[in-house]
Amino acid sequence: MMTKSILLVEDEVLIQDMITEILKQNGYHVIVADNGEEAIKLFEENDVQVVILDLMIPKIDGFSVCRAIRKKSDVYIVILSARVSEDDKLLGYELGADDYITKPFSPKVLSARINNLFLRLDNKDVSKNSVLIKGNIVLDVKSFSVKIDDQPVQLRKKEFDLLYMLMLNENIVLTREEILDKVWGYDYFGDTRAVDSVIKSLRKIMSKDYIQTIVGVGYKFTVKG
Repeated sequence: MMTKSILLVEDEVLIQDMITEILKQNGYHVIVADNGEEAIKLFEENDVQVVILDLMIPKIDGFSVCRAIRKKSDVYIVILSARVSEDDKLLGYELGADDYITKPFSPKVLSARINNLFLRLDNKDVSKNSVLIKGNIVLDVKSFSVKIDDQPVQLRKKEFDLLYMLMLNENIVLTREEILDKVWGYDYFGDTRAVDSVIKSLRKIMSKDYIQTIVGVGYKFTVKG
């Protein structure tokens, strides 16, 4: 499984520690840079998929870091800054940022946005993940088939899509809202109990406790042992 890595560029220790803890709880590997010079160096030395970038950082400012990274990579860049002017936001997007979050911010909102970026990243190259093997489960997207302990099992479309989404994001906590958006679609107007119902059905089919409930948040797929 690909390690989902994030480069966090933030010089305020309290914010740095808070964001790092949130991301690690969601299963991400976090690399931290205290200044712009270190950020560019760490980016070049590590394989990261998302960069969370403060603008007002020492040595090299965030705009310059964003410009330097974008020249080399199409990695997702999320600017996280106390600079709230429209001009700053426009400049950030012009330099290639994918999102711009202003301080103070909601940790839950930041977590949800990062999760969505990784979902977009996963969806970019579904063909590479057409067959997923997790524990005793084998899921094949192209043939729309699932085997558990090498025995075929029949899943309905929503059960299959939800299981695929969970397996693809192993060890990542997905909120019910994120699951609704990706499995049911953005135009779905039902409530989150639809997710709970499909999860219940999947648990009846599986012999192991792969799907964990994260109280007040959502669900996580984990292979134990």
